[in-house]
Amino acid sequence: MPIHPRAQALLELIESLGDPPIETSTPEAVRALRNSRIRPPTVSLDEIRDVDAGGVPARLYRPSAEQGLGLLVYLHGGGWVLGSLDTHDNLARSLADESGCAVLSVAYRLAPEQPFPSGLEDAFTAARWAHANARALGCDPGRLAIGGDSAGANLAAVVTQSGSPPFRFQLLVYPVTDARGGSASHEAYKEGYWLTEAAMDWFVDHYLAGGDGSIDDPRVSPLLASDEALAVSPPTLVITAELDPLRDEGEAYAARLRSLGVPAEVTRYDGMIHGFFSFGEFLDDGRRAVAQAATALAEALAAPAPALQTSTS
Repeated sequence: MPIHPRAQALLELIESLGDPPIETSTPEAVRALRNSRIRPPTVSLDEIRDVDAGGVPARLYRPSAEQGLGLLVYLHGGGWVLGSLDTHDNLARSLADESGCAVLSVAYRLAPEQPFPSGLEDAFTAARWAHANARALGCDPGRLAIGGDSAGANLAAVVTQSGSPPFRFQLLVYPVTDARGGSASHEAYKEGYWLTEAAMDWFVDHYLAGGDGSIDDPRVSPLLASDEALAVSPPTLVITAELDPLRDEGEAYAARLRSLGVPAEVTRYDGMIHGFFSFGEFLDDGRRAVAQAATALAEALAAPAPALQTSTS
C-alpha cells in the first residue's frame, strides 16, 4: 500500500531540515546532529538511574517500587554507529511504563571507533550481568527478556542464539538479520524512505571496519546461523515496517524460527518506514507498535501463578 500520510509528512519534515545524506558525513557529525534534536522526556517513572552493567554503561528504568519485576535488556538502534541511552530514553521509558517491567538500556560500544565485535561483546556482557544481578535491581532473574530495534535487534538476536542467559522473550523491531542485503524489500525501498541502501552500506562498512567478521558471519547476519543456534531462541515478536529495506529479512528470521518450533509472531505495519517505532510523537502506528511490544512483554514475563496448597488432613 502507499506510504501513510503521516509517515510522508514526517519524511517531508526530515527533508526540510536539509541534512546531508548520511553516507557523505562522518559518524561524529551525524551523532552531533541527532543529539541536538533529542526530544525531552514525556514519561515519568518511579526510578531511572545509570548503572555499570559489568563494565558496560547502562540505564535502569523501573516503573514501580515493586520487587521481582520482569526485566527487558534493551539494545538501541543506529546501525552500530549511532544511538545512545539518550536517543532512546523516551522509548525505554514508554516500554517500562506500558509493560510494568523494568528496562535496562545498554550503551554498547559504537563503530567505527570500536568496530565488530566490540558492541556485540558488550551486549553479551550486559545481558549476563543483568541475569546475575537481577535481584539487586529489584527484578526476577527468571523473568528476563531481551530486545532492540534495527542494529540493536541484530545484537539481541545473536545473544539469544547462545542460549545464555535464559530469556523468556525476545523483541526484534525491524531487525538487521542479513547484512548481505539483496532481498526484494532492499531493492524496492532502497531510496526515498529514510533508510537507504547507501546508508546501510555506510553502517555495515563502519561496523566491520576492524577487519574482523564479514557479512556472511552469523554473528553479523544472524539469519545465516545454524538451525541448532536458532532453535534455542525464546518466543519472539518481530515488528516490521512495510516500506523498509529491512522488512523481508526480519520476516524471514521469524519464518526460520517458526520452522524450528520457536513461537514467533510477526506484525507488519503497512505504510510505515524504518524508524517509526521511535517516532510515536509523530506517528500513531509508532505508538501502537510500542503498545503492542509492551503488552507482549508483559504477557511473556508475567509472574507464574502461585502454587496451590493442598491439605492432607
